[in-house]
Amino acid sequence: MVFFSWARPSSEDWKSCIDKSDSFNYEAKYRGASASPLSSLEQDKGLSKDGFFFNHKRVLVGSGVDAYEKGKTALQSWRHFGLDWAFVDPKTRTQVGEKFCVCVKEFLPWVMMPLKVVYVEEKKGKEQQPLSSFSFGSGTLQGHLLAGEERFSIELDEKNQVWYEILSFSKPADILSFVGYPYVRLRQKYFAQQSANAVLKHLNASQSPE
Repeated sequence: MVFFSWARPSSEDWKSCIDKSDSFNYEAKYRGASASPLSSLEQDKGLSKDGFFFNHKRVLVGSGVDAYEKGKTALQSWRHFGLDWAFVDPKTRTQVGEKFCVCVKEFLPWVMMPLKVVYVEEKKGKEQQPLSSFSFGSGTLQGHLLAGEERFSIELDEKNQVWYEILSFSKPADILSFVGYPYVRLRQKYFAQQSANAVLKHLNASQSPE
């Protein structure tokens, strides 16, 4: 089952999508795998053997603790999905077990794709090691066009730089995505760039005037 809507999905539309999607549509052994660095995933022969492809984007979005905290808030309020053609209900909680729906405009119809938060991780920096990070990963549910997992993270590194990162592994889960997978891959890369721009816009707008 694939969830379509000819108009921008209403709350009733995406709530119905979530209610009808109970189980994950990818292998249990890969549940939570997106928490690992890209280098580790690329060495996992099982992922490539099972047909998964990676999508990765890491962008410098600011510097300092204040920018990091604002970036974390941006993820928790789904500002990284603040796009004209893609959105998530901003009230969705970033906590393990939370189900939500990504709504994406594709040509004429909107597509609603159900997911569930698989993990949430946060690391607090120390004086001797000023490294902090916040991330969460979500897995695809039955009814999603793809099968796999995606992680969004914000990180303050040892150089006081703030990075926004998207990492996912996925493969077609429906005949539509199988036939159009080259297009799907391009859309994933386009979303990664647009999402990074949305986070940058939020951080810049949040800065106090001089």
